[in-house]
Amino acid sequence: MSRAETQADVPDVPEVPDVPDVSGVLDAPDVREPRALWSLGLLRNELLTTFRRWRTLALLAVLAAVPVLVGIAVKIETGDGDPAGGGGGGPAFISQVTNNGLFLVFTALAATLPFFLPMAIGVVAGDALAGEASAGTLRYLLVAPAGRTRLLLTKYATVLAFCLAATLVVAGSALAVGALLFPLGDLTTISGTRISFAEGLGRALLIALVVAASLVGVAALGLFVSTLTGSGIAAMATTVGLLVTVQILDQIPQLHALQPYFFSHYWLSFADLLREPVYWDDLVRNLGLQALYAAVFGSAAWARFAAKDITA
Repeated sequence: MSRAETQADVPDVPEVPDVPDVSGVLDAPDVREPRALWSLGLLRNELLTTFRRWRTLALLAVLAAVPVLVGIAVKIETGDGDPAGGGGGGPAFISQVTNNGLFLVFTALAATLPFFLPMAIGVVAGDALAGEASAGTLRYLLVAPAGRTRLLLTKYATVLAFCLAATLVVAGSALAVGALLFPLGDLTTISGTRISFAEGLGRALLIALVVAASLVGVAALGLFVSTLTGSGIAAMATTVGLLVTVQILDQIPQLHALQPYFFSHYWLSFADLLREPVYWDDLVRNLGLQALYAAVFGSAAWARFAAKDITA
């Protein structure tokens, strides 16, 4: 067979069209823009998922029930005609509840802050990443354009939103119960001066915001613990256990040199907002300490999560 005949038997191969240059399209700003929208969508979905869970609703219901129980107990114990005692900080607010139902807000926050509020935050924060890992959905959340850093920030923002929501639930429930069971009116501060009811409401809102801000360190701690394990239950139990341990250590006199560095040490400093003038020293220390804990454990959570091998 001649060379010409061999070439004649080979079919013609169609020419491959030129592939257009898409580098400019990929580098265009409008291609990267959906990532920001995707981040907002991720945050929205995280908020909806968190606040629709039965566990979250149960935690909020328990927090709302605490002021109800405290108000009913005070009402039964004191009766309508029993005068209230002197003022004071922290739990001593309870002696003023019968004179002014607004004090039930401060009493409820003082009663829930040492345990109930941080426990609820610890459950939500501990389950933030470990719960996704145990459910097998964590690696799906890391699909581009999410990224680990963006997902971690979204989870922390969701926990902070729960901090605010939980605190406002306690304050709102206490205000409603206080208005139903006790009289409302001008407020007598811890310093003995009187302020209007409107100003008292403003200070109650400010106190609620301070209490919510007092929990940002716990939120960062819980998020860090959540990066250490793939079990949501283990992360929640560890976070709550650490909270209880720190609270116990904060009550041991022999550890007085270390106690100012515990995240719970200045929690009840919100009572200083009911002084005239306001004492800012412990409030500033509290907020600064929470910012420090958030920075340290937030950075630790990022370092751990960024290098973690995600298998679930």
